[in-house]
Amino acid sequence: MAKIIVVTSGKGGVGKTTTSASFATGLALRGFKTVVIDFDVGLRNLDLILGCERRVVFDFVNVIHNEAKLQQALIKDKTVENLYILAASQTRDKDALTQDGVERVLNELKQDFDYIVCDSPAGIERGAHLAMYFADEALVVTNPEVSSVRDSDRVLGLLASKTQKVEQGRGRLKEHLVLTRYNPNRVVKNEMMSVKDIEDILAIPLLGVIPESTSVLTSSNSGSPVISDKNSDAGSAYDDLVARFLGEERPHRFLNPEKKGLFAWLLGS
Repeated sequence: MAKIIVVTSGKGGVGKTTTSASFATGLALRGFKTVVIDFDVGLRNLDLILGCERRVVFDFVNVIHNEAKLQQALIKDKTVENLYILAASQTRDKDALTQDGVERVLNELKQDFDYIVCDSPAGIERGAHLAMYFADEALVVTNPEVSSVRDSDRVLGLLASKTQKVEQGRGRLKEHLVLTRYNPNRVVKNEMMSVKDIEDILAIPLLGVIPESTSVLTSSNSGSPVISDKNSDAGSAYDDLVARFLGEERPHRFLNPEKKGLFAWLLGS
């Protein structure tokens, strides 16, 4: 039975789409047939990060409105065997998404895929609500800053009350915390919140800590998810995250500040 995973947060710019792309790629690399859907109608960035923007002919909204068949809109990734992308529309607004239409598309995808990853837009409006409504599990993405954590706490409230699973009395979604752009050296200087502080506030299990890294931007600009960069800390952290999601025991890395060498200590840097 296919699982629907929503990648969500309250605040924009925290790394949801980066996380969606790397998470879906990681699942596909482990042999699971995976589709990732861009719910951010009107903006559409997922196809850029996955390097397939020139191959988008039909999109999610076209399928919802029966303007194209699902198989016409699905884009098969060129480098990862089991990965497919369903892009958002750049020419419609979020009202083009309908609950019945989203449900129909998801039910059709369930027949053929192991995992359906929903890349939610920021905020709590229609697109974000529909991205989470049919989900089985949620990856809640946040940065180590007060406003981001506060907004994520609000999203947790919606996940606890505004999903089909909850409305039908089938229990709550399983929630996972993904902390992005973490820099332990800045935590020591009280410039960022610590992992423990964030866990205490949000009170959901920590799935992964993604370190602050220039490789995230470099990978995005090159149209390749950062998990594909095996030499980067961020790529390794996303690989750990996927492994933990699938039940593998892996210790959390990148939580402690780097120890200074003698030369750096003498320079006071």
